[in-house]
Amino acid sequence: MDDDGNVNSVLAQEFSELLRILRCQPDSVIMQLSQTAESDAAWLNRQAAAGCAAASDRVEAMLEYFRYATTAECCNFLQMVCLLCEDIPMHLESRLMSVAGYACNTTSCERDQQPLTPPAEEQLTKRPRIDHWEHYKSEVAGLLQRRWKRVSEGLVKDVQPDKIWVSIRTANRARDRPDQTPGPVERGSRTPEPDGDYGWPESRLTLESFLRGCAGKVTVLAGQAGSGKTLLMSSLGQQWTEQLGPIPSSQLFVLLEFRQLNLLSAPLSLSELLFQHYLPPNGDNDAKQAIVDYLLSNPEQSCWVLDGYDEFQKKLKRQKVQNEPLDSDKPLPVAELVSGLLNRRLLAGSTVLVTCRVRDVMDLDGLSDKVGQLLSWDHREIQDYVNSFFGGKDGNLGADAAELLFSSRHLLDMSSLPALCNICCVYLQHLLHQRRDAEEKQILEEKEVEAKKKQVEIEGKGAQFPDGVDSRTDSPSQKSQRSKKGEAVENAIMDRLTCTLAQIPPTQTQIYLAAVAAFLSLYQRGGNDRAETSGFPQSTEFTWRAQTLHPAELCELSRLAWGGLEERKIVFLEEDVPQHTLELSLKAGLLSQVEFRRQDGSLVNAYCFVHLTVQEFLAALRIMTSSDVSDAQLKKRFSLKTRWTTKSDQKTVFTDSLYLYVCGLASSDCAPALALVANAAGLKGAKTWVQKRQSLVLKLLEALCHSAALTGPKILQLCHCVQESQNQQLARQVVSVRPTLELRNFWLLPSDIDALVFVVNSVGNRGAGLDFGACSMELECLDALSRCQHIRYLSFRSRKYGDKFAEKLSSALPRFTTLSKLEFSGASLTAVGAASLASGLQNCPSITELNFSDNNLQDEGIGHIADILAKLQNLVSVKLGRNNTSLKAAECLVKQASSCLNIQHVHADGIKDLMLTFSQKSDLNSHKIKPEPAVRLLNQKWTKPDMQNLAKSLTCFPSLSVLDLSGGEWDEETLKALTQFVPRLSISERIILDGICSSVRCMGVITALLPRCPSVVEMRIRLQDPVQVSVVFSGGREKTANAPSKMLCLSCCSLEPNDLERVWKSLGTSSGLSELDLSCNKLGDKGLKKLLDFLHRLSKVRQVNFSDNGVSVDGVAMLADALCSCNRLTQIYISDGGKDQVMLQFSSDTSQPRTKVFSVIKSSLTPFDVNKVCRKLVQCRLSLELEFIQCSFVEKSIEHLRVLQRMPSLQKLNVSHSITSTADALTLISCFSDSRWVSSVELSPQNESFFHFDAVEEDQVNFRLTDFSFKGANFVLLDRLLEILQQARQLSHLDLSGNQLEDEGVSSLLGSLLRLRVSSYINLSKNRLSPVGLLNVARTLCSCTDVSAVEVSLGDDERCLIWFRQKGGGEKTLSVRDSMLQRDHLLSLANILSNGLSLTKVKLKNNLLQSEWIENFVAVLNSNQRGCTVSIEESWISDEAVRLLRRCLQHSKLIQTIRIDHTKLQLVLMNNTDMCQDREATLPAQLMAKNISFFSNTLGVEGAELLCSLLPSLTNLTSISVGIKDSPVSVVEELLQVILESTAVERLSLSGVVISDAAAQTLTKLLPRLRSLNMAHCAWLAAGRLQLMEALKECTALEDLCLDAATQLNEECWGCLAQALRNMNALQILKLNEIVINSGQLEADVVLELLAGMEELTQIQEIELGGWRMADRGIHKLTGMLPVWKDLRKISLSKNLVNDSSGEKLLEALRSCSRLEELHLSSNLLGDLSAASMALVLPSMTQLAVLDLSENRIGSEGLLSLSRAVMSLKSLQKIHLTSVGDSALRAVAASLSHCPFIQDVGLGWNNCGDDVAQELAKVLPFCHDLARIDLECNSVSAAGVEALVKALRSCPAPQVIRLWKNKVSLNEAQRFSQMERRLNFSST
Repeated sequence: MDDDGNVNSVLAQEFSELLRILRCQPDSVIMQLSQTAESDAAWLNRQAAAGCAAASDRVEAMLEYFRYATTAECCNFLQMVCLLCEDIPMHLESRLMSVAGYACNTTSCERDQQPLTPPAEEQLTKRPRIDHWEHYKSEVAGLLQRRWKRVSEGLVKDVQPDKIWVSIRTANRARDRPDQTPGPVERGSRTPEPDGDYGWPESRLTLESFLRGCAGKVTVLAGQAGSGKTLLMSSLGQQWTEQLGPIPSSQLFVLLEFRQLNLLSAPLSLSELLFQHYLPPNGDNDAKQAIVDYLLSNPEQSCWVLDGYDEFQKKLKRQKVQNEPLDSDKPLPVAELVSGLLNRRLLAGSTVLVTCRVRDVMDLDGLSDKVGQLLSWDHREIQDYVNSFFGGKDGNLGADAAELLFSSRHLLDMSSLPALCNICCVYLQHLLHQRRDAEEKQILEEKEVEAKKKQVEIEGKGAQFPDGVDSRTDSPSQKSQRSKKGEAVENAIMDRLTCTLAQIPPTQTQIYLAAVAAFLSLYQRGGNDRAETSGFPQSTEFTWRAQTLHPAELCELSRLAWGGLEERKIVFLEEDVPQHTLELSLKAGLLSQVEFRRQDGSLVNAYCFVHLTVQEFLAALRIMTSSDVSDAQLKKRFSLKTRWTTKSDQKTVFTDSLYLYVCGLASSDCAPALALVANAAGLKGAKTWVQKRQSLVLKLLEALCHSAALTGPKILQLCHCVQESQNQQLARQVVSVRPTLELRNFWLLPSDIDALVFVVNSVGNRGAGLDFGACSMELECLDALSRCQHIRYLSFRSRKYGDKFAEKLSSALPRFTTLSKLEFSGASLTAVGAASLASGLQNCPSITELNFSDNNLQDEGIGHIADILAKLQNLVSVKLGRNNTSLKAAECLVKQASSCLNIQHVHADGIKDLMLTFSQKSDLNSHKIKPEPAVRLLNQKWTKPDMQNLAKSLTCFPSLSVLDLSGGEWDEETLKALTQFVPRLSISERIILDGICSSVRCMGVITALLPRCPSVVEMRIRLQDPVQVSVVFSGGREKTANAPSKMLCLSCCSLEPNDLERVWKSLGTSSGLSELDLSCNKLGDKGLKKLLDFLHRLSKVRQVNFSDNGVSVDGVAMLADALCSCNRLTQIYISDGGKDQVMLQFSSDTSQPRTKVFSVIKSSLTPFDVNKVCRKLVQCRLSLELEFIQCSFVEKSIEHLRVLQRMPSLQKLNVSHSITSTADALTLISCFSDSRWVSSVELSPQNESFFHFDAVEEDQVNFRLTDFSFKGANFVLLDRLLEILQQARQLSHLDLSGNQLEDEGVSSLLGSLLRLRVSSYINLSKNRLSPVGLLNVARTLCSCTDVSAVEVSLGDDERCLIWFRQKGGGEKTLSVRDSMLQRDHLLSLANILSNGLSLTKVKLKNNLLQSEWIENFVAVLNSNQRGCTVSIEESWISDEAVRLLRRCLQHSKLIQTIRIDHTKLQLVLMNNTDMCQDREATLPAQLMAKNISFFSNTLGVEGAELLCSLLPSLTNLTSISVGIKDSPVSVVEELLQVILESTAVERLSLSGVVISDAAAQTLTKLLPRLRSLNMAHCAWLAAGRLQLMEALKECTALEDLCLDAATQLNEECWGCLAQALRNMNALQILKLNEIVINSGQLEADVVLELLAGMEELTQIQEIELGGWRMADRGIHKLTGMLPVWKDLRKISLSKNLVNDSSGEKLLEALRSCSRLEELHLSSNLLGDLSAASMALVLPSMTQLAVLDLSENRIGSEGLLSLSRAVMSLKSLQKIHLTSVGDSALRAVAASLSHCPFIQDVGLGWNNCGDDVAQELAKVLPFCHDLARIDLECNSVSAAGVEALVKALRSCPAPQVIRLWKNKVSLNEAQRFSQMERRLNFSST
C-alpha cells in the first residue's frame, strides 16, 4: 500500500492542517477525541484532565500520539475527527474518510477486536453522501466543459485571466461625495455610477489575483456591457474542471445566469433551483437528498457564480434580520433565494461571485466583501485583438484595419469593450474588402489599357526604327514617364488609407448603421470575402448612397429589437423570432444562440443580439422609420442618462443608449438611409415622414439645450446627443445657456472629451469654458481636448491631476488659441509640473487668468511661474495660494513683479494666499491714469535680512499705492530696517502694518517717520488687540511741495502720561501735525496737563481727540481754562464728565475772532462741577457758546448757572434734553430773568432747549416753554411762571403749548394777560381745553383791547392762539373750528361777540352745529361800531341752503349781505348805529338785506320756488349772485323774471347757468340798469347770444363785466363785444378769460379788435385776459394802452404766449402802473430776460401783493434776479412759482424773509431739494402771516422735512405745507404727520 493508503502517513501529511482545525474546536470535542487513545496513553488523559498544558499544546500532543499509534487507533481517531469537527475542507474530509475506511477494513481481518467508536452505522451514513457529492461534481464538470465548448466557438483569441485587469473598488458605498455633486434634495441622494470615479486607476491587478482568497466570501465583479463578464465566468468554470484557476476544485461550481432566472416565476426551493434549473443529477431521489444534505452541512464546499445581475428584472433587497437562516426546503421566490445567498441566510460560508454592470453595484452595497471592476482594453489589447482577428487569410489587412481603428475616435472608443471591438473589426473587414475589390478591379482595368497601349506602340515602332536599332531599348523620355508613373502609383497607395478613413462615418450612430449593414452584407455574400454588387466608393467623403443598407432586413430586425425593448426582453425564444429573420440574423452574426431552461427545467434554444447596444440601435432605427411608434412613445423614451444613480432608480437591462442613437439618426446625413428603411417598411411619403420625425427629435433636443437645471453628467450626455446629431446650431445653444460646462466627480473617457470639443468648437471665437472637478480621466483625454480650438476658460480641480497630467496638458496649451483663463487648483502639482505648465504657457499670449492654488509647488514651483510673468502681456490675475511655500516665494514674486509694467497687486497671506493681479492692456493704452500697484505680504515671519531684501525689491517699483505687511512675527530691528527704506519708496496711499507693533518703543520707531518723511500725511497706531498700524501718504514725493496737513492717531495704545514724552520726542519740533488723536488710553488729568503744555508746539493743529482717557472734573476745569487762554482753541466737546469724549478744535486763522464753544454732553453735574467750570468760563473775553446737552443737574446745580449773567461774551446756553422737570425749567429761567441780554428762550424736555443772548430790541424777545406739566402738584408753579413773565421784558411771542394747563391754568394765564407784555401772539395749543376754556379765550377779544385775533380748535391738532395788534391795526377776528360746540356754548359765544368792540370776522368751521342753533346764534348776535362778517361752515348747509338763508334773514335785521357757497354760510352785518331809529327799526328783518349770493351744485323745484318767493320781499336788494350747476332752464327763466321785477337790483351774477332765448330776452330788458354783470361759464343759445351782445352796446354805465369762458361767441358776437367795450367808459373791472377760441388768423384779428375796443377804458382797475394767446402782436397792442391805466390794480395775462421779448416790453409798460396789486403771468414763455426785467420793474410796485409766474421757463439766473425783486416787495402776500423750469429756488425762498405779509407760497413741481426746504424753514419765523406753502412734486427728502418740522414748532401761523410726491417714504411720511399735523403728504 502506498502512502495515500497508510492512515499514519496521511495523518503526518495533513498534520499542520489538522492542527489548525482542531485548535478552533470546542474543549468538549477535544476531550472526546482524547478518549479514543488506548489505556497506555493514560498520561495523556491525566494531562488533559489536570489542565496543566495549554489547549494548543494538548492538541499538538494528541496528534503526535496518534501519528505513531496503531492503524486501528489512528483510523478510529480520524473517523471521529470527521464526525465531530466543524469547518473541515471538503477535500481533506474526503481523504480522511477514505483512508480511515480502508485502513479499518484491512485491520478488521487481522484483529478480533472491533473499533470502539464511532458506531458502524455512522460511518456508513457519511460515506455515501460524499460519493454522491463527488459524482455530482463530475457531472457539473461535464456540463461546464460542454458550455465552454459552445461558448468558445469562434473566439478570436484565448481567454487568459492572468492577463485580464481589474481595478479594486470600495465595497461599501457609504462614503460622502464632494459638494459639487447634486445633494440629496436635488437628486435623491445620487452617487456616482459606473463610470463613476471610485478608487484609483493605479490600484489594479489581474483577474486571477483578484479572485484569490474569495473563498467563503461574496465577491462582485463589475464591468460594462460587452466587457466579457459572461465569457469569463464560463472560462472560470472550464478552469475549475481542469483543477486550475482561482476557484478550488474541491468546491462545487454552480453557474447561474440571471437572464434565465427571470423565467422562474413560481416559488422554488434550493434543491429545485439546483437540480431543475442548473443540472439534474443522474441518481434517484436519495442521491439528490444526499447531495443537498452534504451541501447544507458543508456550504463552504460550494461556489455560486451568479452571472449578469444587470439582466435580472428584480432588485435584490437587503434583509433587516441578518441572523435568521432561511429554510432551504421551503419554496421561495428566486429573488429571495439569491438574496439569501448574499445575506448569508442561506449556505452561510459558501463562495458567491456576482457579475453585474457598474451601475448595479449600488444594489449590492453592504452585501459584498470585495468589489472589482473589469478595466477596458487599452491600445495594446485592442491591437492584439485586431491582429488576431485579421491573422488568418486577412492578415495583410490587419495593419490597415488597426491604423483605421486607431484613427477614428468612435471606433477606438467602441473597441475598448471586447464585444464592440469584434463589431468594429467586422465592419473594418467589410470596408477593407470593398477597398480591395475596387483596387483589384482598377488594376485589371489599368492592365488592359496598358496592354492595348503597348500593342499600339510596338506596331508603330516597327515602322519607325531602322534595322540594327533595338526598339525595346527605352528612350530617356520613356524612362522618365515610367518613373513618374511609378511615383503616382506609390502616392496612390499612400493615400488609400486616408481615403478609406474618410469613408468612416463621423458619429457612433452612423457607425452602428454601417456596421449592421456590414453584418448583413456577410449574410448576402454567404460568407464570401468578396462583395458582389457594391464597389469601392469614388467619393472621398462618407455617404450613405455608397453603402448597401439592406433596408428590408433592417426593417425586420428593428421590429424585433423594438418589441424586445418595449417588453424589457433581451433573450428571444425561437417562437418569438420570425423564421426568415432568425436565419438571416444567425448567418449574419447579429444574433447569437444561448441555452435556456424553461420553468420545468427543459432546455430550449434562445437567441439574443450580439450586444445590447445593437438591439438599442435597431430599436432607435424603428422609432425613426416606423409610424407604429407614436410621437408620445418617442417623447417617453427621450430622456438624458445620468452617471449618478440612486437605489430608487428603476432597474433596466439596457444600457440607456436608445436616446443617443435616436439623436444620431436625427442627423441630416442619415435622412437618405432612414428613407430607404421607411420605404421598406411600407411607409408612404417616407422621406417627408422621416424629416418630420427628425424635426421632432431636434425640438426635444433644443428644449434640453435651453434647460438650465441639468447636472454635470446630463450636460455631458446632452453634448453626446448634440454631437451625434451633428447640429451646430444646437451645439451653440448648449453653450449659450451655460457658457461654462461644469463637470463634477465622474469618470471621463476620450469620447466624452470629444463630445465636449464638438460643442465648444461650435461657438467660434466667442469661446466657452470647461470646468473639470474631481473627474478622473486618462492622459489620452488631453489628446482629444487639444482639438478644442475655442476654449475660453479651462479648469482642473482634483488631487487626481498631477505632474504627468500637467506635462501632457502643457503640450496642448499652445493649441488653445482663445484660452484666457486656466485653473489647475486643488491638484497634486509640484515644481516639476509647474515647470511643464510654465513652458506651455509661454506660447499662450491670450491668457489673462491663472490659478495654481492649493497644490504643492513650493518655492521652486512658484519661481517657475514667476519667470514667465513678464512674457504674458495680457495677464490679469495669478493665484498661487496654499502651495506649501515660504517667504522666499513671496519675495520672488515681488522681485519679478517689479519688472512688470502692468502689475497691480501682489498679495500673500502666510502660506494660504498668494495672488498677483495686473491691469489690462487696454487700460495701459488708454488715456486713463494708470493705477499704482499694491503689495500685500501678510502674516509672514520676517527677519532683518528678509526685510532688507524685500525693501530692495520694493525700491525697484516706480511707485506703489499700498504696502501691507500686516501680521507675522516682527522685532524692533526688523521694523527699523523697514522705516529706513520708507523715504526711498514712492508710495501714494499707505503702508499697513497691522499686528506687528507690540510696544511703545516700536510705536516710537513708526511715529518718527512723520517728521522724517515729508510725504507721510496720516499715521494711525493701535497697540491694543487688534493691533493696527496705518501710514498714509500724500500721493507720492512729487506732491509734497505744499506741505499737506498731517494726522497722528495713537488711539487704544495704553499710553500713560510718561509715554507722551517719547511721543513728543519722536515728533520733533516741526511735525506739522493738524490732527492728533490720543483717545482710549490711560493718560488721565496728568496726561491732559502734558498735552495742554505741548499745544504751543503744535502750531498747525486743528483737532485733538483726548476721549476715553479718564479725565476728571479737574481736567474739565483745565480745559475750560485753556479755552479762555488759548486764542487758537475754539471748541471743546466733553461727554460723561470727561470719561468718554474729549475733543478740542482749533482755528487756523487767529486774525478774526471766532465764537468759542464749550460743550458738555451726557454728564452728571454737581453744584461743585458747575460752579468750578462756569467760574473758569466767565473769564473768557471772546464770544462763547456753552452747551450742557443730555446732562443731569444734581441737587441745586442749576442755580450756579446764575454766575453766567456776569458773562457779557456768552452768546448761547444750550441745555437740550437736560431740563426735564417743570421746577428745573423755572429755576433756570429765573437765573436769567434779570439779564437784559436774553433774546430768546426755548425750553422743552423733548426737543432742543436754549437761551440766546444778544442785544435786540425790546419787542423781539421770544419765549417758548413747551411740553412741561403744570398739572396737579405742579400747578402752583404756574404762579411762579406768571410772576417771572410779568417781570420780564416785552416779548415778541409767548409759547406755552403742551404744558397740560387745561381750563384752570389757561384761565389763570388769561387773568394775568393784561400784565403780560407780548407783542405778537401767545400759543396755548395742546393744553387740553374744553369748550368752557374756549369761551374764556374768546372773551379776551372783549377784555383786552390789544388782542386782535383768537384761533381755537379743540380737534386733533388742539390749536389755541391769541394774536395781538401790530402797527396799530383795529380789526378783531375769532376762528373756532373742530370744537363740537353745543347750543349753550354757541349762544354764550354770541353774547361774548355782541359785547366785543371792533369785531370784524367770526369763523365757525366744522363744529357740528345744527340749523336751529345757527338761527338762534344769528338772532342773538349784535354788532357794535362797524360791520362784522360771520362765516359758518358745516357739511349739511348745501342741502338746507335756501331754507337757512330765509330763516337767517327773518331772525336778524343786521344782515346786510348773505352768501351761501355750497357748505358755507357767510353773513355781513351792519352796525346798530347805522340803522335809522324810526322807519327802519319797524321794518321786517328781510327788508334790510342788500346783497344775496347763492352758489350750490343742485337746486330742486322746492328750493327754486322758495328762492323766487323770497326775492320780491327784499325790497332793498341791490346785488344778487346765483351759481347753480345743472339747473333747469325754467328755473333760470323764472329767477330772471323775478329779478327783473326787483327794480333795486344793480349787480347781477349768473355763473355756470344755461340761458335760453326767453331768459336772454328777460336779461336784455334788465341790462340797461345794471352796473355789474357776471356771466362766467354760461351757455347761450345762438339767438339769445347775439341779442345779449347787441344789448351790451347800450350798457354805458356798466362798471364790472365778467364773461369768462364764453367760448360760444362767434365773429359777429366778438364785433358786438368790441363795440360795446368802446361805449363802456365807466368800466372798472373787466374779466374776459378764455373767450377767444383757437382759430388761427381769425383769432389774432379778434384779439386785436377786442383790444382796440379797450382803448377808451381809462378808469379800468382790474383786467383779466387769460387764454387769449395774443402773442407779440397782442402784447404790443396792450402795452400801448397800459400807461393810460393809472388806476390799474390787477392784470392777468396767463396763457398768452408771452416770451422774453414781449415780456420785457410788457414789464416796462407796467412801470407806470404804480398801484398794481396783482400780476398774473402764468403759463407763458417767460425766461431769464423777463426775470431780469422784473428785478428792475417790480421794486417800483410797492403795493404788489400777488405775483404768479407759474409754468414758465425761468432758469437759475432768472430766479436769482427774481429773488432780488422779491426782496423789495414789502406788501407781497402771495407768490406762485409752480413749475417754472428750474430747481434753483433757494435764493427766492430766502428773499421771502423780506416779505412780512406773505401768506401763500407755491413752489411745487420744480424738483426742488432739501436746500429749498431748509431755507423756507429759516424764513418761517419771520413770516407771521404765512398760512400755506406748496412743495408738492419736488425732491425734498426726510432731512428737508425734518427742518420744516423743527421750524413749525415756533411758527403757529402756517396752516398747511403740501409735500405730496417727494422723496419721503410712506413710513417717514406717517411719522412726520404724527409729529406735525400741518404737513400734508396726500394728493388732496
